[in-house]
Amino acid sequence: MKKNNAILSSLLLALVVFLTSCNDNNTTEKEIVKKKADFTMADSSKMKNDKRMSLKLNPMQKNHQLINMRSHLEAVQQIITLLATEKYDEASKVAYKKLGSTTEMKLMCASFGDKNFENLGLEFHKSADKMSEIFKGRDKDKALGALSNTMNYCVKCHATYRQ
Repeated sequence: MKKNNAILSSLLLALVVFLTSCNDNNTTEKEIVKKKADFTMADSSKMKNDKRMSLKLNPMQKNHQLINMRSHLEAVQQIITLLATEKYDEASKVAYKKLGSTTEMKLMCASFGDKNFENLGLEFHKSADKMSEIFKGRDKDKALGALSNTMNYCVKCHATYRQ
């Protein structure tokens, strides 16, 4: 039990550090925007070497996809927090409603015009359905394994595709 809590605490801490790493308390909003702009400028030179496949999205699609990816990240953060406090039923609901194979998600995956991307997205959402069911078993080790499996789809997709 203590081992599981330590693992979950470490995961949560890593996520918090990741999400807050670009912002320190002494940085003004203008400085943050400038940092982001500088990063974008520096990053554009690296894009030529980016071997990931482009989905060739128009600006509206890019914005929609970015909002969707952030929503997925927020759902994962929420799930980690719920698992850390052993609120398995709530974690199960979040996994299904925000990450699962809903009709909306199936249609969205199919809207990009790339069959491999669609299949990978559908597999991600199916894994979230399974994860949701595993959470109902209230076994932290199995829950973390299911979360890790679902996150593997995120890693694979982001390593393969770009907007």
